[in-house]
Amino acid sequence: MDKETIPFETLNLIVSPCLCVKDGRIFRCNQAADPLMLPEGCEITPLLATGREEYAAFRGGSLYLTLNISGTVFGAEVERRGDWDFFLLEGPEETRELRALALAAADLREPLADIQASAEMLAREAGPEAEKQTAALNRSMAQMLRVIGNMSAAAAGLSHQELVEITAVFREIFEKGQTLLRGIDLSLSYHGPEHSLYCVADTQELERAILNLLSNAAKFTPKGGSITASLTRQGRMLRLCVQDTGSGISDAIRGSVFRRYLRQPSIEDGRSGLGLGMVMVRSAASHHGGTVLMDRPPQGGTRVTMTIAIRQDGGTQLRSPLLRIDYAGERDHALMELSDVLPAEYYRDF
Repeated sequence: MDKETIPFETLNLIVSPCLCVKDGRIFRCNQAADPLMLPEGCEITPLLATGREEYAAFRGGSLYLTLNISGTVFGAEVERRGDWDFFLLEGPEETRELRALALAAADLREPLADIQASAEMLAREAGPEAEKQTAALNRSMAQMLRVIGNMSAAAAGLSHQELVEITAVFREIFEKGQTLLRGIDLSLSYHGPEHSLYCVADTQELERAILNLLSNAAKFTPKGGSITASLTRQGRMLRLCVQDTGSGISDAIRGSVFRRYLRQPSIEDGRSGLGLGMVMVRSAASHHGGTVLMDRPPQGGTRVTMTIAIRQDGGTQLRSPLLRIDYAGERDHALMELSDVLPAEYYRDF
């Protein structure tokens, strides 16, 4: 694909800053990117704050990484079209949308608390019918808590990190996921390092990101299908790969997978929700010095690869665990994050 076949005039229809890159150099920017003052012909690699190795190995799909332009860090979704890479940067409208969602989430918490109180009263009634109604109500509450939590987390700028044994964190999350998904006839296998590895991480943020990846995979994988996950170390990076045997996410969604909350609802698959889960996944990756890649492997299905940097110093922003509020309100984290795919009977005691 040569430059004559690229509709560069359409770049200025994009509200967010957009960079068109070929052979590692910026070829053209849209008008929204003019304030960044990036000269044509400058190399893109020195601007990458995270994802240099991932971008060098990029062969297609949708890649989320970050750029440092004149001291300001921008998130960017990268899409390859022929020989051209289009970097769509987070613009002011995205920040406003996320903040609006966070404010809406705060308003929703109070009425949800009233619903939870009513559910607890219903649970005190005897009889199988009351138990069934309570389970269904609890599952709906878990789904609402998940959406509200995603709305709040999407606009969060801070990560509460501490030194943890990271391989045990991943292992525990996937062991819980294996048990829950087995009950809906989905097989989940996980392979990770056997030895201990300590690094600075936000365990709650990573847990939510991983469970969101499992929820997405389960939504698109039919019963009897399988989900495979692997955690490997590559130098100073950890690489988590989650792959399913489902139908795969449609091209209409995959093209804007990291910003689907801005999408037109008419193009959405009903299983896709607000699209805030992948926003949270991309935030978790960038807070941990990594990237996210979604692509379609040759054997079909969907594959998501998230990387995080292995950092063992105090250079990141640390927070005491005593100051941390449990994002699920002391309820089971996995049940909340997988509430869109698990049956109501799982939630009798939620």
